[in-house]
Amino acid sequence: MEKFLHEYIERIRPDVPAIPSKTAHEIASAFFAFKFGLFTNAIEQCGLAAPALSEGKITPALKKALQIVRANAEDLENSQVTADAGVAFSPDEKAFVAIDLPQEKIEDPASLELDNALLMIYAVATITSPDDSQALDEHQNYIIKILTAYKATLGIQ
Repeated sequence: MEKFLHEYIERIRPDVPAIPSKTAHEIASAFFAFKFGLFTNAIEQCGLAAPALSEGKITPALKKALQIVRANAEDLENSQVTADAGVAFSPDEKAFVAIDLPQEKIEDPASLELDNALLMIYAVATITSPDDSQALDEHQNYIIKILTAYKATLGIQ
């Protein structure tokens, strides 16, 4: 699954616009805050990063990824475990997600949206935030675990 992750990062790399280092760090911080259950921090970092993004092919999808992580963090911060955060990638934005499954193979749409959002912000942070690269590398196993859950559905041996 490590190969799948690296291929995904390289696939979206040309579409990621130049992102100021402060904003790139906020994206990485949003990922880490969510991963560690620091939901208030995740909400704040998503809120700071999204408006600061410059326009690019992937920008609407990246903004949506931050919105999805933020909505899930808000629910979890308020101890609301919902089946659907009410935010999803549009068909155009799905061109930039890591895991794009046919509708009939999606068992839990809300979890897939969150997983794709976390994968995207991790990948974009990896591409744009060299200051966070060591920490991101150290937490790559978290992303690999997410991808492994979809291994059979993706038809990966």
